[in-house]
Amino acid sequence: MNLWAKALELTRMGARGALATIAQASGSTPVPAGVKMLIGEADRLAGSIGGGCVEGDIIRVAIEAQESGRPALVTHHLNADLAGDVGLSCGGTVRIFVEPLSTDPAYVGALAAAAEATSGQVTTAIDWSRGPLKTFAALPAAGCATSDASISEDERFVVERLVPAPRLLVFGAGHVGAAIARAAGAAGFRVTITDDRPEFADAARFPGLDVHALPPDRVLTDFAPGPSDAVVVATRGHRNDAEILDRVARMTVGYVGLLGSARKRAVILKALAAAGAPAGALAAVRVPVGLEIGAVTPEEIAVSVTAELIAWRRLPAPPALPG
Repeated sequence: MNLWAKALELTRMGARGALATIAQASGSTPVPAGVKMLIGEADRLAGSIGGGCVEGDIIRVAIEAQESGRPALVTHHLNADLAGDVGLSCGGTVRIFVEPLSTDPAYVGALAAAAEATSGQVTTAIDWSRGPLKTFAALPAAGCATSDASISEDERFVVERLVPAPRLLVFGAGHVGAAIARAAGAAGFRVTITDDRPEFADAARFPGLDVHALPPDRVLTDFAPGPSDAVVVATRGHRNDAEILDRVARMTVGYVGLLGSARKRAVILKALAAAGAPAGALAAVRVPVGLEIGAVTPEEIAVSVTAELIAWRRLPAPPALPG
């Protein structure tokens, strides 16, 4: 969910609101720095900074900030008592920057730039005694992760670096492919879904996603997945799957998953190996794709695949085996 865009919408409507951002986190905390929450005139509208008592207190601070027109930097220590109340691990500290939305043209311009950007840096002054100050600067994309935040050494600014979420290419817009695309999109991936059948690759079926009715070879040429991207192959036939995997195996792609059974894996990967596809790339293909949760329906399979994609995105890669 693009909270920058939602905040921008509020300001353009002339409605009051506030943004709360985890500006600094240390120790054991429920969410990392950079996580945001949008508060309306009386309650949370979108996003979350962890829930429980902390969130309730921040909503109160946000309402006060709207009244005063001044931001606040609030520190919460997640000690054992608070951790027990909200179900969190204890020992962490979070500093949360709460800023009232402003109609100042420069402020609105920075919101608009951040709402449209895939990468960049947003810098917001902590002290608004001389008026709100928020700027956006374009930066080259570096890596694939969610935005993060920090407080400048002089404690004058909250600095947020925006970096693009991983891109996911889904081949096949049938029932399962469609469910995977929608679930991954809701989880924050930049999803492109493709099918060579126009009636399946219909943008009306996938609001907010990038949809293309193209043959697989054209997609792989035009969108060329790389080390920070993920590919899920869920087409209607073994032949299409094999052709896509043969091309993808000769690229350097971060995550490759194939919908199907263990037998399908053996048949397709054996044929591709015989055709000269790199052994290491074939060994990395996740098939059956998704975490093993006993999934049966398209929606259940989509949950298992999206969960595996999140683990690939968020968790450190396992160390390479000696060889």
